[in-house]
Amino acid sequence: MAKLTKSSTNYAGVKGPVVTIVMDGIGIAPANEGNAVAAAYTPTLDMLMANYPCVALKAHGTAVGLPSDDDMGNSEVGHNALGAGQVFAQGAKLVSNSIESGKMFTSKTWCDLIANVKNNHSTLHFLGLFSDGNVHSHIDHLKAMVAQAKNEGVGKVRVHILLDGRDVGETSGMDYIAPFEDFLTSLRSADFDCKIASGGGRMKITMDRYEANWAMVEAGWKTHVLGEGRQFASAAEAYTTLRAESGAIDQDLPPFVIAEDGKPVGTVEDGDSVIFFNFRGDRSIEISKAFDEGDSFDKFDRVRKPDVLYAGMLEYDGDLHIPSRYLVNPPEITNTMSEYMADTGIRMAAISETQKYGHVTYFWNGNRSGKFSEVLETYIEKPSDIVPFEQRPWMQCAEITDKMIELVESGKYDYIRVNYPNGDMVGHTGNFAATKISVEALDLQLARLLPVIDKMGGVAIITADHGNADEMYEVDKKGNVKYDKNGKPKAKTSHTLNRVPCIIYDNQNKDAYTVKADNGQFGLSSVAATTVNLMGYDAPAMWDESIIEIK
Repeated sequence: MAKLTKSSTNYAGVKGPVVTIVMDGIGIAPANEGNAVAAAYTPTLDMLMANYPCVALKAHGTAVGLPSDDDMGNSEVGHNALGAGQVFAQGAKLVSNSIESGKMFTSKTWCDLIANVKNNHSTLHFLGLFSDGNVHSHIDHLKAMVAQAKNEGVGKVRVHILLDGRDVGETSGMDYIAPFEDFLTSLRSADFDCKIASGGGRMKITMDRYEANWAMVEAGWKTHVLGEGRQFASAAEAYTTLRAESGAIDQDLPPFVIAEDGKPVGTVEDGDSVIFFNFRGDRSIEISKAFDEGDSFDKFDRVRKPDVLYAGMLEYDGDLHIPSRYLVNPPEITNTMSEYMADTGIRMAAISETQKYGHVTYFWNGNRSGKFSEVLETYIEKPSDIVPFEQRPWMQCAEITDKMIELVESGKYDYIRVNYPNGDMVGHTGNFAATKISVEALDLQLARLLPVIDKMGGVAIITADHGNADEMYEVDKKGNVKYDKNGKPKAKTSHTLNRVPCIIYDNQNKDAYTVKADNGQFGLSSVAATTVNLMGYDAPAMWDESIIEIK
């Protein structure tokens, strides 16, 4: 049992609930023309920043377990850190280390995949997000595996590319396609046949999450596996044609199939091996189910299910063991805040809409499905709209707040956590006007919720998991907005490297503690210790430093 111990001081903790409010994608940045947070009308946030203690938390790079401080944070590693109170090496770093050490290529899964295609004289397929964004995947991992496959005597490789435009520049696809084609040309030989076989935008096919839109996965299956779709002679031709015709940014490009003489070059057939090379789990689970599950699969008609060996880069769900084969062991995240609270008898609730529901549950709990206690924990999911987020930038924030008010007023919970996805999901569209509205919608909900927390004698920790809406245009190293040849700001759809706010909203017990000086030392992982301190408990020794100090 991992129980919390009562505070070693005389502080008994707050009367009402401690509430963690995650304003997804709301970072701290200069108030330039690309900052939708600064541009929005936010009287509540302005009041909070002016009148309550605020610490700027690190939410990217090594502070959340990523390889370097050049790496953007994301919602998954951010919620891991928030919920664990510690920093664990994350997917990108684990995979890079495994490749560099050679451990991946001696694993049983890799050896089985290679042996399968060599014994069957069949094809090794790679499928995943095609960029160096290092949030879901990294193209260098793909290149290392393709090169290793050739070294081990594989005769045929096909690559299925999901265009990014979200964690990298929104129309940067050719920056990856052209060099990768050169890379394949350098490897190609009489006994090594390697080609790009299919592709499409990541928000159009394959990479759905939380079962929000299985039609995306079905479209991906038809494209990659069955080879159905509009045909092109090359990925470059497909990209340039579809961009010109649709005007869509990379993440929204329609699917395409590479063909020769009218025949797809890379359908998935019996006896093949398939590697999904994304390391992040949320958008990898559904396609993994489609490959792994037998006749019980009922999400869409697969038409045919080829008999293949399928593996993910990681085990995307450790409790449900999805997929059954994987190349690199995921981080083992232990001693999380939820585990300690459940063992202590603390009553908890977690709520968000579909797009971030898994973040306040699965990722918050250290990549663990299910609850630590069926009695003490309540999880609530509000279904997300299946429409482009820029068309409804308020998303489900009002409905979430309706339920939050009910949870707080019930008096049944000691700790409640909520994620408002607006700033992140709308920010990813690159639409400045819509993102500004999304931030304003969030501010309205804070104005509704905070008085209820006051009424119940509670405290709120208002923070974020990473930045996004704070930097909607590309900036140079000096922080100046970049412009295209037509004089328009270059849209940015990815997360930022900016710190995020952590506001302690406490009108009950603020005289019982001090907020420590902000010298840049705090990261997202400091929120857990701060939370239990506010509740009147000492933090476990392995957790990172609290932001507050009890007097």
